[in-house]
Amino acid sequence: MKARTLVTQRLYFGLKAIDLRAATGRVLSRVVGLPPERARVSARHLRQDFGVDTVQGNTLVEQLVAEGLLEPPGELQADYGVTERFVEYASARVVEPLPRERARQLLVHACELATRVNGQWTHNPLEIEAVAPFGCYMSRDRQLAELPLGIVVRPRARRARWGRAQTKSDGAREIRAQFRELSSFIHVRMVNDTRRLPRPFAVAFHADSPALVASPSSHPA
Repeated sequence: MKARTLVTQRLYFGLKAIDLRAATGRVLSRVVGLPPERARVSARHLRQDFGVDTVQGNTLVEQLVAEGLLEPPGELQADYGVTERFVEYASARVVEPLPRERARQLLVHACELATRVNGQWTHNPLEIEAVAPFGCYMSRDRQLAELPLGIVVRPRARRARWGRAQTKSDGAREIRAQFRELSSFIHVRMVNDTRRLPRPFAVAFHADSPALVASPSSHPA
């Protein structure tokens, strides 16, 4: 299940982040312990748990269905199914937003880490080809919920000839862990080909073009 982050000062489905998490938590408590096929709730209980009237409730439920948080009723089932995405909101962390300037600073630190990985981590069978922010970083928002980073890795050309050999899986885990340690706001997507990154993205670091580090926003893709 994806770890979801909600930020204060932003509305989700017309609700404050803390109120949305509380409401989804109340709904989830009705189906806790049930198998997925039986985890269903009525429209009346949804309105009650979200604290809305019939008109507001109908609009809200339609939004939740459209966004994949609820499954619509079926021919033989009048209630709504609770999806994994709904559970993500119920267990989400609520944080103050990440200012864009701070996000830029974290991106610089991420590029510096990529340089160290490539230059010093000779025990690791992987090196970093590129670092590219995507998602909300590519918006015009001044306050961000997270800093999504695409990390493109490739086999290292030269490895240390001494010490315990590290597998590529271990190497990938080590790289991912180090980037996450930079900040809890950083969400890492690791791939082995730039074409597999979510678009749009901006290349902030490239192992073969160090000059890109200085101006990540000028290289969207």
